[in-house]
Parts: sequence; C-alpha cells; structure tokens
Amino acid sequence: MAVISWMAGLFYLPRVMVYHVERAVTGDVLDVTFQVMESKLLRVIMNPAMIATWFFGGLLVVTPGIVDWAMVWPWLKGGSVLIMTWFHHWLSLRRKDFEMGQNSLTGRQYRLMNEVPTILMIVIVLSVIIKF
Repeated sequence: MAVISWMAGLFYLPRVMVYHVERAVTGDVLDVTFQVMESKLLRVIMNPAMIATWFFGGLLVVTPGIVDWAMVWPWLKGGSVLIMTWFHHWLSLRRKDFEMGQNSLTGRQYRLMNEVPTILMIVIVLSVIIKF
C-alpha cells in the first residue's frame, strides 16, 4: 500500500505542477490553491508513504533468504529506488520554489520530469520479475 501511495503521488505531483505553471499567476488565488494541494500531497501522502516504503523494504532486505545479492536485479531495483527518492526530494524543492514565487521551470519541463517515475517503475518491476 505504501509503494502504491508513494507512486501515485510521484505521478500526480508533477502534473499538478504543470497546471500550476500554466494556469496560475504568482500570488493569485489559484497560485495559493495549487500550493496547498502540493504541500498536502507531499506532507500527508507522499512523505509518510516514502518512509513506510523504505521501512518495509529495509525489513525485506535484512530478512535472510529474500534477496540474492549475487544477482543484478536487487542492485538495479535498489538504485532505481534511490533515484526515485532523489526525485521525491527534487519535487519537494520545486514546491518550495513555488512557495517563494521563484519557480523557473516550464510546464513542458515538468511534463518531461513526469516521465521519471514511469521509467523507474518499469525498471523496478521488470528487474523483480525477470530476476537476472
């Protein structure tokens, strides 16, 4: 459940930021509305889900017999989760940019960044299924 919640937020927050950039003007009512949406999505859903994902994933990693570290897939999955965590923090910094009225990215740039969690999800799922 934690992974699903975290992924949903990673898919949705960049999309909200696209609309924020394209529809709102700094300081107007819509700007404030988007800031509240972005903040609550991060604080109430994404941050707890990421922490729970790391906690339960860590339990799996330290459980004997679950992970064969001689194979490539756990390293690929782990690296992808680290990149996903970096992306989460990058989004958090972009939210703060909006809050300070200093966003410098375009809707197109947020749309491109919206593909990052999709690519990582594909890598993670395929690495676990194929287990090479």
